[in-house]
Formats: sequence, C-alpha cells, structure tokens
Amino acid sequence: MIGLALLAAGGCTVNYSLSGGSVPPSAKTLSVASLSPRAPLCPPQSALTLTEALRDLMQAQTPLNLVPADGDIAYEGAVTGYDVQPVAIQANETAAMNRLTITVTIRYTNRPEPRKDADLTLSRFADYSSTQDLSTVEDALVQEIGKQLAQDIFDRTLGDW
Repeated sequence: MIGLALLAAGGCTVNYSLSGGSVPPSAKTLSVASLSPRAPLCPPQSALTLTEALRDLMQAQTPLNLVPADGDIAYEGAVTGYDVQPVAIQANETAAMNRLTITVTIRYTNRPEPRKDADLTLSRFADYSSTQDLSTVEDALVQEIGKQLAQDIFDRTLGDW
C-alpha cells in the first residue's frame, strides 16, 4: 500500500513560482529599452521614471539578467498619453480632484517563444487634489502610476493573464 502511494506521488511534478510568472526556461536575459516620451505633455524625466519602474519590477519578479539590448525577453515602447483631466466636479462647478492619466504602448518580444510576442497599449491614472499644483505632486504620481503600469505589463506578458 505504501509502495503504491510512493509510486503515484513519484509521477507527479509541481512547478512553483514566487511571482506567478511564466518565464521560458531557455530565457536568460531581459532588456528594457528606455521609453520614448511621445505624448505632447510628457516630461522626459517621467518617461525615464516609468522605464525604471518596469526594469525594477522585472528584475524583482524574474530570474533574468538585465542587459542593455537584445535580451531573450525584450520590452520597448513609448509614453503615448500624458493627460490631466478634472474629476469629482462639485456643486459650484469646480473640480475637487484632478486625474493624471498615463498611456504607454509596449512591444514585447519573447525570443524563445515568438508566438507570445505582443503589442500592448495600457493606461493607468492617479488622482490628486485640485488645490495642489501638478508640478508639486507629479513625481510621486508618476512613480505610483509607473508601479501599476509595470505590474500590468508583467501580468500581460509573463504573468499568463
């Protein structure tokens, strides 16, 4: 009876992943090209912050080594939207909150599994009080949005969502 249980258990395999991601076994390197600030209002520093957020998350959640270009897994793209809109209009027709929305287009290349290559367009936003000037809260908002976008990119490419 014990031998049968051991035999049955011996035929089972379980794959664990701390991140929930699916990196091809043959992939060893990762490259994330700097995002281009193509949106009219996008400051170059914000595009750099978004790029760094993506690099940091990919390094934290995958076993891949970051290389400057031509990684087995590669990301490149641009910030194509960078907009501020009023939200939460009050009775006196003024906005209580403003919303910064950032849109990125990403080209994902999976050299070991080319059928998984993808072009993505993703947006995220963060709200801030209309009593605050955008320039005083912009860095913090871009960092927050960058983390969300990086997670979305991971989930859509390596997270098997």
